[in-house]
Amino acid sequence: MSAQEIANKLWNLCNVLRDDGVTYHQYLNELTYILFLKLSEVKDFKDQIPPEYQWQVFVNETDNIANFDRYREFLATVSTKTDSESIQEIYSNASTTLTKPVNFSTIIKAIDKLDWYEENDRDVMGDIYETLLEKNAGEKKSGAGQYFTPRPLINVMVDLAVPKLGERWNDPACGTFGFMIAADHYLKEKHDNYYAINDKDRTFQIKEAFSGVELVGDAQRLAVMNAQLHGMESKITLGDTLTETGKSIKNLDGVLANPPFGTKKGGEHPTRDDLTYLSSNKQLNFLQHIYRSLKKDGKARAAVILPDNVLFEDGDGQKIRRDLMEKCDLHTILRLPTGIFYAAGVKTNVLFFTRGKSEEANTKKVWFYDMRTNMPSYGVRTPFTEKAFQDFIIAYTGGIDAEHVMHDFDGTIDHEKRANIKDERWKCITREAITAKNDSLDLGLIVDSSLTNSEDLGEPIEIANEALVELKAIQTELENLIKELS
Repeated sequence: MSAQEIANKLWNLCNVLRDDGVTYHQYLNELTYILFLKLSEVKDFKDQIPPEYQWQVFVNETDNIANFDRYREFLATVSTKTDSESIQEIYSNASTTLTKPVNFSTIIKAIDKLDWYEENDRDVMGDIYETLLEKNAGEKKSGAGQYFTPRPLINVMVDLAVPKLGERWNDPACGTFGFMIAADHYLKEKHDNYYAINDKDRTFQIKEAFSGVELVGDAQRLAVMNAQLHGMESKITLGDTLTETGKSIKNLDGVLANPPFGTKKGGEHPTRDDLTYLSSNKQLNFLQHIYRSLKKDGKARAAVILPDNVLFEDGDGQKIRRDLMEKCDLHTILRLPTGIFYAAGVKTNVLFFTRGKSEEANTKKVWFYDMRTNMPSYGVRTPFTEKAFQDFIIAYTGGIDAEHVMHDFDGTIDHEKRANIKDERWKCITREAITAKNDSLDLGLIVDSSLTNSEDLGEPIEIANEALVELKAIQTELENLIKELS
């Protein structure tokens, strides 16, 4: 049975539980607790679970009430009865949202009947969980979309960031750990699932190469589970990168991130004393943390998703952009299409940069690629896939197509090869020209044909809805500015 088929069966089980008052998000948390028990059997580490709570005990119990009572006892006590850090993290403060014993037994028996292996004998549990996380993110009522970045975008960012064996990578707002799992998968694909490297290096890759920080307890729990299911024993800290927790994150080889959007409540500033420009704008603070956390070796690099306001905000925004371009080579900005994130109307970009050896004048020119203007509206009718990035990948790499980028691109930014790419969406702007625009990076967009061709204006209702989204975005920016000024 394929990962998709199993994920669909598990997801559909939630419909059985709706009369128990269980939401999709609560169900995913519940499923995390139960799946880990099954995982301990499949992955052969059930000795880390006390014998009275192991998977087969629950499967073999015929009394629904006794089974459910044992499960609740398990959730309340297991984190104090094991030495496993992963188990302690996953079951910390755990409790069940189920109220009917029969529903617990239904889930247990349904999971036990599933065939967890494909015909080629490849373990698919990690893929199943990723699919469940994506389904949960797609449920708008769950609010989980903020913890999930679309997989096609993650994969392209990883391919172009080019992680290498022996490097340390981090996501300071890791959600369900999607970026780091994709980076680990990238290296496993290139290096025969780590079979060709020695034991010391393999241990480093499994335990130390990738790390993350997540503020929300439920998301961190899902991240730990997700890592375990993909064979990773990464350190995933429950905390806030913009507090003292983040000060120790430094000397990294790479960062991949999609920091949370918005401002601190009440216009608060972060408590970090090592950031020069403290702002109520969380993205600006995360950006500052990220480029300062990189090694000063001319090789450490980052790919970060940020909203449009980071590119043009005055005051601290201007200072932080200038500081970024001094300390790093900000070589590429990808203007992303709208409609790819679960928050409607959010306009985003990916900033690609490399930390310099010196602290000054590292950015000489910035290449912009416009994937936003005159692009289709992505959604149910037009799925967002990696094919959308084909032309951008060719421009970014200077001529290597998407099919060969993983093995043929070494991460080198060759400005001469880039200059040979003929694409109206691809534009180079010098540092001097950016300075003349008060260090604004809200640049690189091509002419919108809908503004010049009246036949393409669209239906009035569509125009009105788009205008409303724009007005709400402007209102939000003004409210944030008022909070900061006051």
